[in-house]
Amino acid sequence: MTRTVLVRVLLVALVVVVLLPAAFWALQRRLIYLPDPGPVPAAASVLPGAEDVRLRTADGLELGAWYLRPAGRDPAATVLVAGGNGGNRAGRAPLAAKLVQAGLAVLLLDYRGYGGNPGDPSEDGLALDVRAAHRYLTEDRRVPPGRLVYFGESLGSAVVTELALEHPPAGLLLRSPFVDLAAVGAEIYPYLPVRLLLRDRFPVKEQAARLRLPAVVVVGGRDSIVPPAQSREVAAAASARLVEIPDADHNDRVLLDGPELVEAVVSLVPR
Repeated sequence: MTRTVLVRVLLVALVVVVLLPAAFWALQRRLIYLPDPGPVPAAASVLPGAEDVRLRTADGLELGAWYLRPAGRDPAATVLVAGGNGGNRAGRAPLAAKLVQAGLAVLLLDYRGYGGNPGDPSEDGLALDVRAAHRYLTEDRRVPPGRLVYFGESLGSAVVTELALEHPPAGLLLRSPFVDLAAVGAEIYPYLPVRLLLRDRFPVKEQAARLRLPAVVVVGGRDSIVPPAQSREVAAAASARLVEIPDADHNDRVLLDGPELVEAVVSLVPR
């Protein structure tokens, strides 16, 4: 090996061993959180009868959210929907419409940095955001905890599982949950020491194992983002009913508002 070749090999090794992990450390939250930050339309223009509401977090942020309830009747329960790491609440409107058709009220939460909201997302920040949503429902809307169902989509599964430890709901729906953020990150970045570098942990399986409440885990059998085996692990830890949709990938429509998903939410409503 010539001196020139050796120098090039060493430079490549330097990039892989030092510079790449350093870049991941600095930019990791931009890789984890993928919000559509732009303003969303008025709630009623997307979901007839929906309201634009404001949530105040404990650290002083005001977040936009949408609230919708069945017309002319009391809802059987209220569903707090915590979305995944991408998009904003407008993308969850089809789910809200189906849940309202099933007789449920819905609050679509957007985290800080999502959907025109101020702030930058982080694990601690999202925990404050979902607590603001919980306060709005229990204090402003006076929803009894026994009539609350939490719905977490992917990353949102971590958000509502952590909330459930402090404020247990009547039921918990986890859609495509992962064991923890490092476990799914290692699938996406197998060449990086993800567990050592991550700032945000989201230990879903560990927290789910401490819950004692009705739970359902919905998983796509062909999920290419969160390995289905991880969702099954979470279901086992939570002693949850597992609903597996065999041919569904992570972002397929059936996992957004499909009949199996809606039925799973309805199954958690207290009778």
